[in-house]
Amino acid sequence: MNWLSRTVLPKIKALVTQTDNKENLWVKCGSCGQMIFHRDFEENWHCCSSCGFHAPLTPELRLKLLCDADTLEMIPIDAGEDSDPLGFRDRKRYGDRLTEARKNTGHDDALVVAAGHCHGAPVVVATFNFAFMGGSMGQSVGDGIITAVGEAIKRRAALIIVPSSGGARMQEGILSLMQLPRTIVAIDALAREKLPYIVLLAHPTTGGVTASFAMLGDVHIAEPGAIIGFAGRRVIEETVHEQLPENFQSAEYLQEHGMVDMVVPRAEQKQTISRLLNMLMAEAPKRATG
Repeated sequence: MNWLSRTVLPKIKALVTQTDNKENLWVKCGSCGQMIFHRDFEENWHCCSSCGFHAPLTPELRLKLLCDADTLEMIPIDAGEDSDPLGFRDRKRYGDRLTEARKNTGHDDALVVAAGHCHGAPVVVATFNFAFMGGSMGQSVGDGIITAVGEAIKRRAALIIVPSSGGARMQEGILSLMQLPRTIVAIDALAREKLPYIVLLAHPTTGGVTASFAMLGDVHIAEPGAIIGFAGRRVIEETVHEQLPENFQSAEYLQEHGMVDMVVPRAEQKQTISRLLNMLMAEAPKRATG
């Protein structure tokens, strides 16, 4: 058994890994299980051609989807001097979780901010990365939203936020909850400047993110099948002692009940946002100079 464990199994795993990683020829749909040729999957913006399931997008691909080529300018976010202010520890130290997430994703935190153009219209895009600790919102994410708002005001640009989050980051305690009013105040500053704010709700958008900036947009667009809500389905059912509808909290359900303006497939999102910006930016006043 030791010989098998130390010699044979590692070689088998290495062979399987090499085979799987070599261009990743096939991708299995996370919903229907259909095998999709990787090039088709990439060209369809990580959507299943059989059932329409929208798989997660990395921040880089999201920015590529929404912004014109060669217009992107990455905007740094101050991660702060102390990324673990409470010295929190559960099964492992919070600092170790951050280090692991940064290594796995290549990002400093769960939010990426960039400026660019969407079919020629100036935009600032803040997009979440659910792979970074479930897209949870701590101080750095709150700072990122505030930075994005400031850049939009400075550039006289529309703000687009793409949330995909499990909510506030418990490892930062009350400091994470304080990001709710901070981001709301920031969005209010953008509204006073009469600049457009579009929210593109990706799966999932829950918790404190939903309870703050994510539901304050001038227009709310959702991806098909995205789950959007505050508390989880099981918690709500146990609280109200009622059986909820099967599609409860889905993007389509929220559109039917007036919480979402439109549900737009990924391939149509840039064109849809561009049309909205053409209307909304025409009303945005230019900042006086001199």
